[in-house]
Amino acid sequence: MTELLPPRSRKVKILATLGPASSSPAMIRSLMMVGADAFRINMSHGDQQQKAKLVEAIRALEKEFGRPTTILFDLQGPKLRVGQFKDGKATLETGARFIFDQKDEPGDAQRVLLPHPELFDAVRPATNILIDDGKVRLNVVKVADGEIVCEVKVGGTVSDNKGVNVPDVLVPIPALTDKDRDDLKFALEQRADWIALSFVQRPEDVAEARTLIGDRAALLAKIEKPAAVDRLNDIVALADAVMVARGDLGVELPPEQVPPLQNKIVATARQYGKPVVVATQMLESMITSPTPTRAEVSDVAKAIYDGADAVMLSAESAAGKYPCEAVQMMDRIAVSVERDPSYQERVHFTQIRLEATTADALAGSARQIASTISATAMLCYTSSGSTARRIARERPPVPLLAMSASLHTSRRMGLLWGVHAVHTRDVSNFEEMVEKAKRMALRHQIAKGGDRVIVMAGIPFGKAGSTNVLHVVRLIGDELDRYSGN
Repeated sequence: MTELLPPRSRKVKILATLGPASSSPAMIRSLMMVGADAFRINMSHGDQQQKAKLVEAIRALEKEFGRPTTILFDLQGPKLRVGQFKDGKATLETGARFIFDQKDEPGDAQRVLLPHPELFDAVRPATNILIDDGKVRLNVVKVADGEIVCEVKVGGTVSDNKGVNVPDVLVPIPALTDKDRDDLKFALEQRADWIALSFVQRPEDVAEARTLIGDRAALLAKIEKPAAVDRLNDIVALADAVMVARGDLGVELPPEQVPPLQNKIVATARQYGKPVVVATQMLESMITSPTPTRAEVSDVAKAIYDGADAVMLSAESAAGKYPCEAVQMMDRIAVSVERDPSYQERVHFTQIRLEATTADALAGSARQIASTISATAMLCYTSSGSTARRIARERPPVPLLAMSASLHTSRRMGLLWGVHAVHTRDVSNFEEMVEKAKRMALRHQIAKGGDRVIVMAGIPFGKAGSTNVLHVVRLIGDELDRYSGN
């Protein structure tokens, strides 16, 4: 018999990135056991054959533990880089002139190839150009004759192929490169649950990816460019979820602007009822240390207090020395925050405006009813996941057991706040729905005999977005023994 993995004792989800430190089936299993709810496969590193093995290992856990496993493929996106230098590197002096050109020749302390002709038409005098995550900063003086002439504002050593950021302009480069298109095709063949789109600048970037993906996977837009922040509402409306990608945001914007932007992105996503992931440098010191800094702990806690659906580990779980310890620490922080008596008040600081629909009205009412009657859990049936998303947006005080006859829907719910997803056979009538919901609550340890739970669903069954029933029931301890099947 399948060994069911007990539900988490927290509602925020943990997204763990896989990499050299966590590529073996045994380590992936360990990460899931200690708290990873979803796995990120970064297409910036490694080859597709390696990624296929990761998918196989993750899906094996689904069968072992009877829990849908969630896989997010993160596309690399376009990378702006300088060319190469005669000696492999060059030192740019503060106050000196430096030129980016289109000459395919090794560079030096005066010039280097910038193999992105689009930028020569996009930048203007006073545009800032950053190299190597902002360690070296230049300001454009003039653009003429195939050259971008700059003044070095913050000098330093630049080596071959270092990254370039241009925060002041909308870079005229599509979010999907040829590599991304090939990786996307591969990810969809691997039945990815989520696709993360990098380098999003405009709603059109999301729309293009949506056209290619269709309904084969859910689409997460990474907010990492200032241009994306300017079009945030339009991008969130088109995407299925968003990520606060603080790494590039922190490079292209002054660091003090990132925390309020994080608040804005989280609040906007919640208003639209879309999952939101907070990522980058959350427990950075645990790449080399078994314990985090106090500041990192507070950073993770803030994201949870803000109401993020998920928090993400990057190099901590992908390449660090302590991948399991990093997941365990994230879990412990989340449990501690959610036990704080002020947590429910803090997580509802963002005002959610309900739409004038039956489904929204019931989702909003269910949270209040759960508090009033001291319900132990909410249970819902969903074909598309929309019911679960609506309920999760309300951040109810109790966990949500979301049942679906669609395995794809069940897997995608792994990024939803407070949701324990179950893949189960469909039901044909209201009475069968209630009985199965009660049985699943007991079997998956969401509730126990004597508890009151709230059941939500849509009638007729199987019609997406038709949530129109809210039913309160009390569980009987022997109900699990009286029924069989799933």
